[in-house]
Amino acid sequence: MADPTEARRLVERLEGQVKFYKVGMLLYLTGGSRIVRWIQDRGNRVFLDLKFYDVPATVFQAVEQVARMGVTFLTVHGNREILEKAVEAARGTGLKLLAVTVLTSLDRSDLIDLGYPCPLEKLVLHRAEMAWRLGCGGVIASPWEAAGIKGRFGEELLVVTPGIRPAGQAKGGHKRASTPGETIQAGADYLVIGQPITGAEDPTAAVGEIIRDMENCQ
Repeated sequence: MADPTEARRLVERLEGQVKFYKVGMLLYLTGGSRIVRWIQDRGNRVFLDLKFYDVPATVFQAVEQVARMGVTFLTVHGNREILEKAVEAARGTGLKLLAVTVLTSLDRSDLIDLGYPCPLEKLVLHRAEMAWRLGCGGVIASPWEAAGIKGRFGEELLVVTPGIRPAGQAKGGHKRASTPGETIQAGADYLVIGQPITGAEDPTAAVGEIIRDMENCQ
């Protein structure tokens, strides 16, 4: 969703059902910090999904700016030095950093195309361990890897999973997707659910069905 007006309408419509919203790249480009503050002022939490990936000094300064906004989660992406500077900038604030492992839109063939010869699951666990050792609050990983990460790091590392699709719905570009209930069973801490709600004819009903699926699998 890229239109701030539409985003506000959706938040108002989901009042009482949803209290945590992701602001991604497209919405932030059009709504900026104003839409973040508006969501927060209504008593909601914000996950800022901007996937910072730049030279370490620049990432440090960017994370400092985000930490002042009072958002709950921020995504970062990169090597050890980038993550170290991001963690340093967030230290002592309420901001939790989520390190991206492997995007849910990628599969084994995509990793080969990018020059990674190792199995996808191995790369995800490698990046999760680095995030854990450096002090990130959690990782972004697909539902397919959630159980492996939780089995290794338990409650010491949050697992936040995009690629959530209710049964029978198209994957929408996610190559490693799963249902809300299956993802909860895999141990994910937070589910990122966009299109199944924003694209639904009745978003409130869609949220209700997703919640029921999650509850039935606990």
